[in-house]
Amino acid sequence: MKRTIGLFAGDGELPVEIARRLSGEGNPAVAFSFREDTKPLRKWTSEVIKVDRPAIGKIVKDLEARGIRDLILAGLVPKKLIYRADLMDDDLRNMISILGSRDDHAILDAVVSFFGSRGIRVLPYREIVPDMLAREGAIAGRPLRPEEEDDIRYGLRIAASLVPMSFGQTVVVKSRSVVSVEAMEGTDAAIERAGAISRGGVVVKMMRPDQDERFDIPVIGPGTLETMHEAGIVCLAVEAGRTIVLGGELFRERAEEWEIAVTGVIPAPSS
Repeated sequence: MKRTIGLFAGDGELPVEIARRLSGEGNPAVAFSFREDTKPLRKWTSEVIKVDRPAIGKIVKDLEARGIRDLILAGLVPKKLIYRADLMDDDLRNMISILGSRDDHAILDAVVSFFGSRGIRVLPYREIVPDMLAREGAIAGRPLRPEEEDDIRYGLRIAASLVPMSFGQTVVVKSRSVVSVEAMEGTDAAIERAGAISRGGVVVKMMRPDQDERFDIPVIGPGTLETMHEAGIVCLAVEAGRTIVLGGELFRERAEEWEIAVTGVIPAPSS
């Protein structure tokens, strides 16, 4: 007898793809959704519960009432919510108030620990979408240019210095100079800022070494390529084995159409 899985679904394509695959295995999830449009989820889940505010205590009670002990966290949740204490319930407000750091890493760890304290296990989703993990080497689009290979190496060194501090997961580099760095605003906004300064260059994206791969793997997709195309940036390097590539054939078609080189890289071990 298969167990019921809960899916905490933020924005983006990843939660829908996870829901689709679980449904295909004959085990549709119960989704708790922050999304404005829940229609894509409803097709692949047994139930969708709309979540209007980050009330973690209520979510736990809903999970317990349904006998759900396994939960997947996937998709984007607006980071600006950490500045909206009025929207939080007491459980989340108290949890955040005692954190020494309020970066993504610390908050997500605290949330997962809270679920665990209530007997709810957070499952890794990479095991559901292993075929979507970026491979090393060429992924899509045209071959790399020599100057792009130089910028990738430079960008990896910069990102490796920044990601342990829980920002800089994405850096945009041109001519071995940093044009923009991602903080709370997200990857697309960092790319747009870079495009407003200089056309060309390379987007480099990697994970923090101790980032929890159960629920926090970087994601790229056709929308990433569209943002790059509009910004005039035509090279994307992502960490192989630790980045999810969404979109399948559409991703490859857009990379070809816009002559964007997409490659998977393995950062050098930190010394």
